[in-house]
Amino acid sequence: MRRRTLERDEGPRPHAVQCARQAAESKGDTRDVQSHPVKRVVSGALAASAVIAVVTFTQSPATAAPTPAPQNPPVLQQPSGSDALDKYRELAAQAEKLNEEYLSAEEDLKAKEGELHQANKELENARQAQRQAMADIDRYRVDVDKFAGVSFTSGAQLNKLSALLTGDSAQDFLDRSSALDILATDKNKALSKLQGAVDAASSAEKQAADAQRRAQQAKDAAARLTADLESRKERLDQQVEDLAEQAGLLSDSDVAAQQDTGPDVGPISAPGAAAQAAVDAAMSVRGSPYGWGDTGPNSFDCSGLTQWAYSQAGISIPRTSSSQSTYGQAVSRDQLQPGDLVFFYSPVSHVGMYIGNGMMVHAPTEGDVVKVSPLQDEYSGARRVA
Repeated sequence: MRRRTLERDEGPRPHAVQCARQAAESKGDTRDVQSHPVKRVVSGALAASAVIAVVTFTQSPATAAPTPAPQNPPVLQQPSGSDALDKYRELAAQAEKLNEEYLSAEEDLKAKEGELHQANKELENARQAQRQAMADIDRYRVDVDKFAGVSFTSGAQLNKLSALLTGDSAQDFLDRSSALDILATDKNKALSKLQGAVDAASSAEKQAADAQRRAQQAKDAAARLTADLESRKERLDQQVEDLAEQAGLLSDSDVAAQQDTGPDVGPISAPGAAAQAAVDAAMSVRGSPYGWGDTGPNSFDCSGLTQWAYSQAGISIPRTSSSQSTYGQAVSRDQLQPGDLVFFYSPVSHVGMYIGNGMMVHAPTEGDVVKVSPLQDEYSGARRVA
């Protein structure tokens, strides 16, 4: 069962961000003040601060000729768009980390549920084996009791001495000895079968006890992970709310930067057919939106993109960036080849696919799209899976 980590607005992100920005402007955002002449904004309660700003901006030495005031002076200038975008990306990176932790916890829960299922299956098999062994004990005990009863009621021992003492001739002795050999063999077989059934019952009992213990441990662990998932989901939702608020402060140029798919890198040659197929798949979806917990084909999170790309090459890799960072073969940075997975942060919370020349294709974060970018800071390693 796959669970999405966040319910997202299905409308285009750039439009939603622009609406949020316009709403902020209608409530008093002063960035549009810069488009008016000084004489229209230096009034009322703002007159003093506006005059100070203009004087500061145009002041020159007393001996110099007066400098004409600019047509559109930066009155009450807001923080630059790049600062707002940097803040957005910082919050987004934190949200992505929480999302990866949430997905990892989901994987852990799924694994524990699998352990519980397997333990319960082994428990049932052990109990069935125990029931069969007990039935065998009852059946073989009847045969053993028969031999014991014959020996006790006849007063004769099942050995060749008794045959000699009770026989009338040498031939009689030989005939009786042969019969006793058969009886002894059957008796030993019966005893052996009975002992085997007893041993099987004992082993089945131990296996059942072990399976029951492991099932209880897996059940308890699953319960703890379920509670942990709820807590992680709450933290992720709060972070996404903070991210949405920051999105309302982004400028048109910030939004355009998010939608940029990166430079044209030309043909990419990977070292093998599978790696080539994965690179081609990842590059083919440039411009697709980022989506929390999405694995394609229309939207992706970072590890969802790499998993989907390699699935197009017929290779199954783990779901999360942290799991992918231990899959395949470790590769040093100076030996990177197109198709290698590159990881960032410690613990790992972001992954991209290397495409050569210090570049990668990746799904950066919410509000962004799948794009080509240089390898980012906090590089932590690489793995080769094909």
